[in-house]
Amino acid sequence: MAKDMKNGKTAKTGKGDDVDKYLKDAAGLDTDREKVIGQHIGYRYDVNLLPDYEKLTPFLKEYMEFMGWDDLNWLEDVHMGYEAGQPAIFDRNINGWVRIPKTMKLPGDQQDRDMLARELLVRFQTSPHHPLHELNKAYRKF
Repeated sequence: MAKDMKNGKTAKTGKGDDVDKYLKDAAGLDTDREKVIGQHIGYRYDVNLLPDYEKLTPFLKEYMEFMGWDDLNWLEDVHMGYEAGQPAIFDRNINGWVRIPKTMKLPGDQQDRDMLARELLVRFQTSPHHPLHELNKAYRKF
């Protein structure tokens, strides 16, 4: 457990946290300060969680090989987050959250959820449904 320096409370991090916490409690207001301002402060996932390469999806293995990467590169920074009580992935290219379909069953631990998030983000960013696809068609010079 880590000590929260803002309000002196002890906050749980890493193993032992309820992986479904923000699905059960959309507000997720843990600290006194969060309750006062009415919003969550900080990340809703463990940013210190290093990727477990044993849990790479077949798609991510193939993608890394295609890209010539020895590691996940920028995808290491992609985690399964939560927006308004729904699982979501933050897409920096559109500066917004991409929600996971409600019908999708989520894995039971954060490592597997993060790998799923990475795969879904790459699939979305390379699909014709991504907003940058339309921009590329409209503004491509050659």
